[in-house]
Amino acid sequence: MTGQKVRWGILATGGIAATFTADLVDMPDAEVVAVASRSPEPAKAFAERFGIPRAYGDWESLAQDEDVDVVYVAAPHSAHRAAAGLMLRSGRNVLCEKPFTLNAREAAELVALARENGRFLMEAMWMYCHPMVRRIKALVDDGAIGEVRSVHADFGLAGPFPASHRLRDPALGGGALLDLGVYPVSFTQLLLGEPADVTARATLSEEGVDLQTGALLSWDGGALASVQCSIVGGTATSASVTGSAGRIDIPYGFFFPERFVLHRDGRDAEEFTADPADGPRNSLKHEAAEVMRALRAGETESPLVPLDGTLAVMRTLDAIRDRVGVRYPGEAG
Repeated sequence: MTGQKVRWGILATGGIAATFTADLVDMPDAEVVAVASRSPEPAKAFAERFGIPRAYGDWESLAQDEDVDVVYVAAPHSAHRAAAGLMLRSGRNVLCEKPFTLNAREAAELVALARENGRFLMEAMWMYCHPMVRRIKALVDDGAIGEVRSVHADFGLAGPFPASHRLRDPALGGGALLDLGVYPVSFTQLLLGEPADVTARATLSEEGVDLQTGALLSWDGGALASVQCSIVGGTATSASVTGSAGRIDIPYGFFFPERFVLHRDGRDAEEFTADPADGPRNSLKHEAAEVMRALRAGETESPLVPLDGTLAVMRTLDAIRDRVGVRYPGEAG
């Protein structure tokens, strides 16, 4: 599909779907051709809002639309397995919102399905595609701070969220960990890979989801990471990466940083700032561009957001939930 527009379908019509679609319609090499919801009315309203030619009141119609090259799945966490699975079985390529699924078992099923059908599949971990995060990763990989010894990252929202909110609903995969904690865990594993051991503590709601969680991750080489998430307190959303020869500090918004500071032993601190040409710091266009690059190259997964890395993150999230006692409906244990 070299040289032609990539045709997108949007599954779901919520806030993140609207944000992603707004970025897509401004990209000259992308075309949004269809949107689907569980009922016709929200799909039609979404289509009118963004000038999308086709609106479906069911997922199956989108899955069968041969004019769709790739589907962006933005349904609630609990529906990711079913929605992405339907699209993959129908021959569509898929970009699936984070967290990829509710658990590692579901994630492995999706990955196997994509590989069996030769379809492209990627988690919408837009942080991994962000130019500034990629710069941090490159500096660490190049040894700018020596061997990584520790990582800290946090993400919390002040709330309060009522019991009726999706973040408090076990049936929708509610809680701080899957919605927010996936960012600090993913950031840590981007730099260190999958941990060898996980310990965690959490404060649980009456519904049984985590209101706030803290975890300590450790690696056989001696590295440690502390990650925190909350839906009852707004945190700094900062991160730091400490190595044997320096440190990188991200003072705010580590998953879409505007700037960060590199401290190298024996040298003056260096501040890195975002290139204005990359657009707004919260733009989702970078992950969209990576999907389209991969599709044009005939790739079935992205080297920036590899499926094995997504599976590793899901295993860590499972381990944290196991330690704190969070189970979702239909899960064993």
